[in-house]
Amino acid sequence: MTDTPPDFLFYGSPVSPFVRKAMATAIEKSAGFDVEQVNIMKMPDWFLDISPMRRIPVLRDRSIAAEGPGGTIADSSAICAYIERKHPEPSIYPADDFAYGRALAMEEYADTVLAPAGGLGIFRPIFFTLMGGSEPDMDTAKDAWANKLPSILDYLSGQLGENEFIVGDTFSIADISVACTFMQISLVAQTPLDTWPDLAAYLERMAARPSIAGPFTMADGFIRKALPERVNLT
Repeated sequence: MTDTPPDFLFYGSPVSPFVRKAMATAIEKSAGFDVEQVNIMKMPDWFLDISPMRRIPVLRDRSIAAEGPGGTIADSSAICAYIERKHPEPSIYPADDFAYGRALAMEEYADTVLAPAGGLGIFRPIFFTLMGGSEPDMDTAKDAWANKLPSILDYLSGQLGENEFIVGDTFSIADISVACTFMQISLVAQTPLDTWPDLAAYLERMAARPSIAGPFTMADGFIRKALPERVNLT
């Protein structure tokens, strides 16, 4: 007798902050899932059929369709919202209307502002260049840390204040998004946050949360094979 696979299958890799975001959402809800690796450098044709934006993750809900384009959802924000609807407890979206809107706005900020600055500005110049057989592009990475990240960290610190969570008084999709996205930098580089002590303490709390820590550990194990030590950006 074979075990029935979980409904959820994520196509992608934990190295992606957006895949980790979806994984964290499922873990918070104790919703089982599998992960099927997809090579983002050379996406197979079958994956392009279910990912029109050519991005990971894509979620398959096997309870709807076990193969083909049916039963799939692309985009991490859409995936997390779907998981919330299918597994409403515990909720990762604030109950308060205004806090709900702010959480969605913070998720979008992490996806569209923090992710390019940290991912395209730091992670890719270091890791992708290394995987391509060249030395890490430290000039680009250092420039991003010195000139692109400070204003973003100022904003996040201001939004956090002295609160435990970045939006409202409970853990939410906003915290998942900010933590997973910022920790993309931590995969390849040291991230001293002395100028933002409250934000540093907040990120440490988030990094210790099992839903954040588990997927990150998976990604970190892969990265350390190619980059044994995190680089210094200062």
